[in-house]
Amino acid sequence: MDLKDKKVILASGSPRRRELLAGLNIDFEVDTRNTFEEVYPEDTPIHKIPEILSEGKSYGFHRALEDNEILLTSDTLVICGNIVMGKPHSREEAIDMLRHLSGREHEVITAITIRDSKHCHTSSDTATVYFKKLSDKEIEYYIDTFRPFDKAGAYGIQEWIGYIGINRIEGSFFTIMGLPVHLVYQELTKFIKD
Repeated sequence: MDLKDKKVILASGSPRRRELLAGLNIDFEVDTRNTFEEVYPEDTPIHKIPEILSEGKSYGFHRALEDNEILLTSDTLVICGNIVMGKPHSREEAIDMLRHLSGREHEVITAITIRDSKHCHTSSDTATVYFKKLSDKEIEYYIDTFRPFDKAGAYGIQEWIGYIGINRIEGSFFTIMGLPVHLVYQELTKFIKD
């Protein structure tokens, strides 16, 4: 992709998002300095939460953007039934999350916000994940070995639990990993044209 002298900034500390964005074969820098607190109004429709958080992260970026800069922010949530699962805060919370996901299907929604000095666009992609019934032994082994405390829903599809526990997915694997790269490419293309 020809960036036409635009500079892309990824405002995320996630190593998975860095890896996925690098897969688009574009130059970018990472800057995670941000003032945004991840909160949203209680009456927010569940499926809109990632978009609100992604856009909040964009506008919480620590400085104004220059004319040649494009900022990328993102947020991922796991939704099972009507329970929203962000990142677990403890081993016990991670175990509870995986027990809840065990033997069920759930949605993973990842939103992206692309913003420059004049425009801002937020969109999201949804994928469905089907877990087999997980034993407590499998859940505890995964959490104690991989420590997924930086992952929505307490799991990474690209890790051991994904290998042994996920029967099927509908949608983009990369959306579940935390960055819908097809959507990023599509939206970046629009921003570079403008």
